[in-house]
Amino acid sequence: MHDLQALKANSEPVEEYIAAPSDATEAFTQRLRDYELDPITTEKLKAYAGKAYLFSFSARWCPDCKRNVPVLKLIQDATGIEVRVLGNIMRDAKNPNPSTPDEKWKIPPSPPELLDFKVFKIPYIAVLDANGKELGAVIENPPTDMTLEEVLLAILESA
Repeated sequence: MHDLQALKANSEPVEEYIAAPSDATEAFTQRLRDYELDPITTEKLKAYAGKAYLFSFSARWCPDCKRNVPVLKLIQDATGIEVRVLGNIMRDAKNPNPSTPDEKWKIPPSPPELLDFKVFKIPYIAVLDANGKELGAVIENPPTDMTLEEVLLAILESA
């Protein structure tokens, strides 16, 4: 179990993460403009508002994060499922070939929660229930035959 209140306190709302000026701003803006959520899946996800939370470990330098974090914002806006971001992730240059999460990330500035979730690749999108139990995760990207919203729905429906 994870402490939801502590995770919320140590993360930021997805809209603030996306809105912060950075080298990723243009990519975030374009993805928000171009991506269309699947309406049937989105409607089904609405049932999980207040019952599930999404926490994305992210870095603005990460191409997969630039693609997926804006979609998480669209999902939040359309469904009411709260999305928070644990950002500022940096690789530890002293460990170019890490074998464990605690060797891969430079903490700080990377959030220490990376170790609790055993994050090795980002984005790592953790799906938690209202008690803080991790129901599943999307790592890097959804499978090629599914959208992000479809994978999230599959995780929630199988829990």
